Amino acid sequence: MKFGILKERKSPPDRRVVFSPDELVRLKQLHQNVSVKVEASDIRVFTDSQYEDLGIKITNDISDCDILFGVKEVPIDNLIPNKTYFFFSHTIKKQPYNRKLLQAILEKNIDLYDYETIVDANNRRLIGFGRYAGIVGAYNSIRAFGIKFELFKLPKAETLSGKEALITHLKRLVLPPLKFVITGTGKVGNGAKEVLDAIKIKEVSVENYLSKNYTQPVYTQIDVLDYNKRKDGQVLDFTDFYRNPKEYVSDFERFTKVSDIYITGHFHANEAPVILTREMLQSNDCKIKVVADVSCDVNGPIACTLRSSTIAEPLYGYFPREDKEVDVFHPAAVVVMAVDNLPCELPKDASEGFGEMFLEHVIPAFFNVDKDGILQRAKITEKGKLTPRFSYLQDYVDGK
Repeated sequence: MKFGILKERKSPPDRRVVFSPDELVRLKQLHQNVSVKVEASDIRVFTDSQYEDLGIKITNDISDCDILFGVKEVPIDNLIPNKTYFFFSHTIKKQPYNRKLLQAILEKNIDLYDYETIVDANNRRLIGFGRYAGIVGAYNSIRAFGIKFELFKLPKAETLSGKEALITHLKRLVLPPLKFVITGTGKVGNGAKEVLDAIKIKEVSVENYLSKNYTQPVYTQIDVLDYNKRKDGQVLDFTDFYRNPKEYVSDFERFTKVSDIYITGHFHANEAPVILTREMLQSNDCKIKVVADVSCDVNGPIACTLRSSTIAEPLYGYFPREDKEVDVFHPAAVVVMAVDNLPCELPKDASEGFGEMFLEHVIPAFFNVDKDGILQRAKITEKGKLTPRFSYLQDYVDGK
């Protein structure tokens, strides 16, 4: 079995990689019949020589590899027919900008696996960069607060060596008694929590968060039934919310009245209610000053996310009364941080963590006849057709 590690070609450049040099060494130790080639790259967080020093071949031609691993979408012109590819395709939600990519994958007879579709039998994602998105999102939320109110200046996360450096900088700050609310208890939400815990911000219960004042910074982490309620007033369980999202409305306004910083780490289904509405943001008793929208669904559940922002220009102001973008320093502006590729700011940590997860959860499936169905569930295309699990994408492929 021949594995190839792709050079990232999408712009802006992404320095992440699926496997660090050390992880590839581990892979070869665990599975002696695997050969690996790494496509030469001048932007990857690990240099070509770091791979070569560990005996891993660097090449400009990976066309003889069977399975090719990238991070971001592979440009259509660079797709090699009749291969197996793993990358984030951004097609499974029928994203219009990638329709041609999926069409080309089918035309070129490529078997496509998307990291977002690698799930266990209970449909829980097994790998991803979510933890690192949450870590950088929490850091950026505090950085944004410092900029907006001219209290302190933190360096950009991308200029620092990794997570520990971020935490070191945050620990030097003396924060006012801010209240942070995190939506979501998955990898993103827990990544944000990891940072707040590391800098000794106190976690409090929802009840205390909503009803008490504090002389120190505090946070609460909430799940879907904390910020959504059934229209008929019944109190049911998570399953009901996931099965019947249309029966719910947002109950997030009680948090907007007491929160300074909101960090989003939620999963949002298409039919679920908007979480933070324009009306909530317009309300005179809305206290939110910074929204770190790690989820970054434009025109989605967070009304102030008018567009995604960039690592180069991560912040913009939102003027609730007129529902428009303004300068961050506009006196009535809520600061929005909506960078859609946050893990790129911690490329080394994110790559190492991703490779560890892939080695643990996915690589065994190549050698145990996929006994747990991990590869089967994740496969989007096969022999020029959509697999049954992803047949719902046919109208998208057809341009309808």
